[in-house]
Amino acid sequence: MWAGPVYSRQSEALKMSETAESPTETPQEGRQPPTDDSTAAEEKKKIDVLLKAVGDTPIMKKKKWTVERMRTVHSLSQFISRFLKLDTNEELFIYINQSFAPSPDQEVGILFDCYGSDNKLVLHYCKNQAWG
Repeated sequence: MWAGPVYSRQSEALKMSETAESPTETPQEGRQPPTDDSTAAEEKKKIDVLLKAVGDTPIMKKKKWTVERMRTVHSLSQFISRFLKLDTNEELFIYINQSFAPSPDQEVGILFDCYGSDNKLVLHYCKNQAWG
């Protein structure tokens, strides 16, 4: 039983991209991504962070984020607070490995190097102190 042609989301995205001359432009077959060292260096500047809610803290719909390595824990905490629309008087605690809270001025890239696994850093966030 033939169900018709199968289209991938990537090819649809290429058809609808802003740089395409027309919405029906098809991607070129056999096209290779750039292999220069600049793209590899850009990939190393960002890491994947998995954010998990603890307790009665609201859950984020998008849990996996790509974050710059130089970003601090404090700036990440501010981002989460704004995303969850928490009041300014509400605190947000961030934990690593469900055990300790990193220093607010600690860079996320260093935490990833020390505690990251499966090419991502897992951080737990909550409004009440949970561990440590």
